[in-house]
Amino acid sequence: MIEQLYALFRQHPVVTTDSRRTPRGSMFFALKGETFDGNQYALQALQAGCAVAVVDDPKVAIDKRFVVVDDVLTALQQLAHYHRQQLPGKMIIQITGTNGKTTTKELVSTVLSQIGPVQWTQGNLNNHIGVPLTLLTLQDDDGFGIIETGANHPGEIAQLSRIVDPDMGLITNVGRAHLEGFGSFEGVKKTKGELYDYIRQHNKIGIFLNASEENLVAMAGNLPAVRYGLTGASGAEVWGEVVECNPFVKFRYRQEHVGWQVVQTRLIGAYNIHNLMAAVAVGMQFGVPFSLINEALANYQPTNNRSEFRDTGRNRLVIDAYNANPTSMAAALDNFGQIKAERKMMILGDMRELGADSALEHQRVVDKAVELNAEVWLVGQNFAQAQHTFRTFADVEAVKQELKAHPLEGYTILIKGSNGTRLFQLPELL
Repeated sequence: MIEQLYALFRQHPVVTTDSRRTPRGSMFFALKGETFDGNQYALQALQAGCAVAVVDDPKVAIDKRFVVVDDVLTALQQLAHYHRQQLPGKMIIQITGTNGKTTTKELVSTVLSQIGPVQWTQGNLNNHIGVPLTLLTLQDDDGFGIIETGANHPGEIAQLSRIVDPDMGLITNVGRAHLEGFGSFEGVKKTKGELYDYIRQHNKIGIFLNASEENLVAMAGNLPAVRYGLTGASGAEVWGEVVECNPFVKFRYRQEHVGWQVVQTRLIGAYNIHNLMAAVAVGMQFGVPFSLINEALANYQPTNNRSEFRDTGRNRLVIDAYNANPTSMAAALDNFGQIKAERKMMILGDMRELGADSALEHQRVVDKAVELNAEVWLVGQNFAQAQHTFRTFADVEAVKQELKAHPLEGYTILIKGSNGTRLFQLPELL
């Protein structure tokens, strides 16, 4: 069956799961969710331009344009894996981690694109649906596929690794996030480490290992590894350090017997040194010259509310509002403390999915914020329940009303919170 489905895919190599986005001649996969059934929209997708509709409800299949499978999501994942197997010349690198995986994916892809074609995960399509959709965009030409994978429950990275079948793996770090789903920090390590397990069990090429992360070094064991890290990291083949961060990161890196390379980036946050060094290590492994690595990293412009600096004319904004967990929040506050400014302010939103540790972790953030000599606004019920004297808001709408009534000007402002707090709506008012 998968061979037949793949033959259709080769004729119609654009895949959609949204009946509102129906490129002419594409394949529509009728996925189901908690509140919708894609089977009910299959005919609509065909009428709007799709050539084939893959469904798992035989009742909607009224003509030969419908392909009936047992389960549409499983078929999508199997098709993606099968397509990946038809591309033996393409180097597939799978990236996961608690923090920095999207930025690392972007930086790695930017560096490798200096020497050849690269397809990579767009946006944040890193789950059980997004990963197969990304794989199905891979082209026949040799080059690189950079696949980001995320997880909030045990077993997810193992499942995604089986779909991706990576040649090499990269875990950015392991931190305290999604504790509600993982159960504990040990659960985080075990789940992220499923990528290392796959590389080990299937005798793949190896991994890119941050030798400055003790947990990762222990998890990797004797896996073949290209090691990178901060200056002094044991066994690192290339190491680097932050030169300055005010507000953009300037860093330098070197190999043994080779002089320092210095790069001025457009990234905010000293914590990005690990993401930058990962991109350097990957580039060096595949023969990208220093000059092109440096050019790629210097020209990379962050977007998607990650490590982004924006001068609005009224205020200077440090926007890191796509996601937040205790590890990334602590790093963001540490970095903000190093930025020089006369009037500093932090707008911090709740961290989600922390389970029983939520109250403790929010209190830790509040306690750390006290030390930074900045005005602080806290958004969400979790921060409201912590012990502090800062100003609190129920949600982002309340913050927006305050900003409309009393606009801010002349501040350097950190905006940081989980995506669900929707703090990314604030920059337009600042």
